[in-house]
Amino acid sequence: MSGTISRSVSLLSPEDGTGLAGGLPPVPSPKGDTKPKGENGMFFNNTSSPLQHFVQAKKKINEIFKEIDTYVGEMEKFLDQVPEDIIQQDVLKKALEFGGRVAGIREVLERNHMKVAFFGRTSNGKSTAINSLLGEKILPTGIGHTTSCFLQVEGSTTGEAYLKIEGQDEQRSLTSLPQLGNALCAEKLESSSRVRILWPVEKCRLLGEEVVIIDSPGIDVEADLDNWIDRFCLDSDVFVLVSNAESTIMLTEKKFFHKVSERLSNPNLFIVHNRWDCSAGEECQADVRKQHTERAVQFLTEELDICTKDEAESRIFFISAKEALQTRLQEVKGQKPNISTEDYFPRYLEFQQFEKQLEHCLSSTAVRTKFAAHTARGRDIVTNSGSIMMSVQDTSTQKRADEEIMKKELLDRLDFTERQLELMTFEMKDKICAIVEDVEYKVAKALSEEIRRLSVLVDEFNDPFHPDPLVVNVYKSKLNHHIESGVGSNLKNRLSSDLSQNMEVQQKEMMDRMTALLPPEKQTVSRNILPRREAFEVLYHLNCENLCSDFQEDLSFRFSLGFSSIIKRFLSSTQTKKRNGSPMQGMSIPRNLPPLTPDTPSNEFFVPQDDWSLLSKIAIASISSQGTMGGLLVGGLLFKTVGWRVLAVSGMIYGLVYGYERLTWTNQAKMRAFKQQYVEHAARKLRLIVDMTSANCSHQVQQELSSTFARLCHMVDETTAEMKDEVKQIDKNIKQLDEVANKSKVLRNEASFLANKLDMFQTSYLA
Repeated sequence: MSGTISRSVSLLSPEDGTGLAGGLPPVPSPKGDTKPKGENGMFFNNTSSPLQHFVQAKKKINEIFKEIDTYVGEMEKFLDQVPEDIIQQDVLKKALEFGGRVAGIREVLERNHMKVAFFGRTSNGKSTAINSLLGEKILPTGIGHTTSCFLQVEGSTTGEAYLKIEGQDEQRSLTSLPQLGNALCAEKLESSSRVRILWPVEKCRLLGEEVVIIDSPGIDVEADLDNWIDRFCLDSDVFVLVSNAESTIMLTEKKFFHKVSERLSNPNLFIVHNRWDCSAGEECQADVRKQHTERAVQFLTEELDICTKDEAESRIFFISAKEALQTRLQEVKGQKPNISTEDYFPRYLEFQQFEKQLEHCLSSTAVRTKFAAHTARGRDIVTNSGSIMMSVQDTSTQKRADEEIMKKELLDRLDFTERQLELMTFEMKDKICAIVEDVEYKVAKALSEEIRRLSVLVDEFNDPFHPDPLVVNVYKSKLNHHIESGVGSNLKNRLSSDLSQNMEVQQKEMMDRMTALLPPEKQTVSRNILPRREAFEVLYHLNCENLCSDFQEDLSFRFSLGFSSIIKRFLSSTQTKKRNGSPMQGMSIPRNLPPLTPDTPSNEFFVPQDDWSLLSKIAIASISSQGTMGGLLVGGLLFKTVGWRVLAVSGMIYGLVYGYERLTWTNQAKMRAFKQQYVEHAARKLRLIVDMTSANCSHQVQQELSSTFARLCHMVDETTAEMKDEVKQIDKNIKQLDEVANKSKVLRNEASFLANKLDMFQTSYLA
């Protein structure tokens, strides 16, 4: 510092026995003690030290980055669970890199400390100046080239003092330091080597406040200055050029700091003119001081261009490191310094001022150089994280809205499908019932007509006939098959076309209406799967073989004018007249509906057909039971009435007719009789199964239509089941999106909170 130091500076004189080797005077504790107190009796008042600015800033920034590390870990864990369609892969990859970046910053912050490096020519008093700052004679000193390598002094929290050689983990005693770091010893290290000296923080306030001090060999004895700068200067916060006050700043010193200025932007450089005690009592002291000051200001402002003139004047000091060290050592012992040199006190005051300015610059510079970039990186990380969380929240919110719309549309479609399915089920049941009734009526009608035409079918059967029982059985079997196939074929010809067309129309209507309820991708599948591969045909199961199994033919000769034949013919005609005269003739009563009114009883005597057959049998039996006597009585009665000629002619004609019929009773006649008997028997049997056959056919139609409708309903049910599953999945997605949106909102707010903390840190420590 140039100019005269004001004598009004409130500093205690070393002669009073209390100096500033450890800082300011002790502060009494509530119990009367002074705190803190080191092992050597030094008292620290850290709360008022400028270096506490860095200590507090480091503690605060580490706390903030610890929170950021926790936040980033939680965010990465959250993003791993976020669906891929919400966050892009490149954004996710970028977010997952934040953890490594924060871990790297935290690791650097843990190691960060304030670093001041002392440089100068050989034997300018660099080590002595450092010892005076530390208040202990730690570094080796002496005349000539003393320091042979870089000595880094830093604090030890273990309470022990030891040293480590760079590249080695072994802890060594400080007693080996004079041999390792002294250029006068044979065991000295190379000039580019570094020895770490760890001194207990309790013994030195500077080290306890995370200050690291670098002592270097003389820059005039080493040619590889670039290597020094790269290894030991790039992370230094303040540089102290220790020059010899008996000379001036040399070109070697200027050359070194020119190289430093090229590597670092605006390095903080203090210039200390040591050994100023040599000017004590000199008349030209003021002129020499002015000359040194002007040259130093010119070097800082014009050659290096790293500060203004006022700033340069505040960074130039004239001290005596040896006197300061002696004073500090005496202060530790509680004794006055034994120094009688003239103007000693102003030089010591200036040394204290240098110490104070160094601490202030070191603290403010270290906070900016160590924490400003990390603060900016931390803000960038939390800002980007907040932006990512906002993007995730917006995307999940939008997707949730889309899922809600999809859910509403799906529920509406599901409700519509279920309602339409229920409505169509009732309609199709009614239509199927109507079709079944119509089929039953048509089959019954067609089968009745075929029964009336049964004689035609029987006449078309032309297989040879023989009355032999074995041949007759074979003939009956073939005739049964002929009738069964013929009636079945005729029914198919009558009904199949109409039934098939009706079935196709109904199935197409079912398919069109039900397919409309399916999603588009299933409509084509339903049209390809549901139609039958072949046309539907009704099967008419007549089974004449079993139906006519009880048919017994009567091939014995029956004279047409025989008494029994006449009686049978008479009874048949009587029954026919009665049927033709009945008022109910020609009217068909539905099978399922009983008559509305019962038959009215009548007083007329009505003989059923079975009763007439019984009477005829009794009459014939009574006549035949009288034998010859009865015949004679009848013949006598006729003879007396009509005469014998008429009776003879009648008998002759009767005999001729009988003879003719007897002669014509051939196999063909027997076949005709057989067919007539078969027609009567088969017609009677077929009429019995008209209802059953029509019901069977209608049941086949019902089964076909019902199965088609059931298959269509099954496809619709599958669709509704899929829609319900989709609704459940959408609900699950909505729940997940809600969780993602809520969590991303919380993380976004946390990012804003951390960004505010970084802004407050910047305002408090970096502004």
